[in-house]
Amino acid sequence: MSPESNGEFVTLARVVKTQGRHGEVAAEVHSDVPGRFAEGMRLSALLDPRQATDAGRRELEVESLWPHKGLLVLKFTGVDSISQAEALVGCELQVPLSQRAQLDPGWTYVSDLVGCAVLDHGHEVGRIQDVQFGAGEAPLLIVVDGAGKKFDVPFAEAYLEGVDWTRKQVCMSLPDGMLEVNAPATAEEKQEQTKHRPQTTQRSRKKLRS
Repeated sequence: MSPESNGEFVTLARVVKTQGRHGEVAAEVHSDVPGRFAEGMRLSALLDPRQATDAGRRELEVESLWPHKGLLVLKFTGVDSISQAEALVGCELQVPLSQRAQLDPGWTYVSDLVGCAVLDHGHEVGRIQDVQFGAGEAPLLIVVDGAGKKFDVPFAEAYLEGVDWTRKQVCMSLPDGMLEVNAPATAEEKQEQTKHRPQTTQRSRKKLRS
């Protein structure tokens, strides 16, 4: 995962539950940068992620932290009870965009990719709507064209020619037929496939039974 941008701030983690009896919370981390969290660092808690205004923010200072079962447990200065910790559940822990960590060469923030145009051999396919991480080695770019059709494009080094951040373009050289294979069927296409699908009779089912 990579940090997600929200206006002038970038989200590093999201509080999912309280942890312990002294105000600790457990957070889902949205950053792969090693050592991104540290004691004494200041975070801006967006108390209601749907409300991107300063009125819904609270400044917090990390008193202590430790990993626990895939989450990061955080103890904030001045948050000393379960009831105080409950008020933070669901909030996004952010830092100003200017404090975003510098990445090593070859690494890219997801927030920078979203909205970029994807070009295949110089021809625009569409714009990146989302980036998904799965079992594969390369994340998938969810690209949507002008007609609303979606394409799953692997963000793999083997296909990547370069990224033009000024023009917000991701230039790729995809294998022939990849876009057709990785385009989810539309509702009309699914209906058409169902209409022409051979009906399996009882007799044919018996032949297929092992």
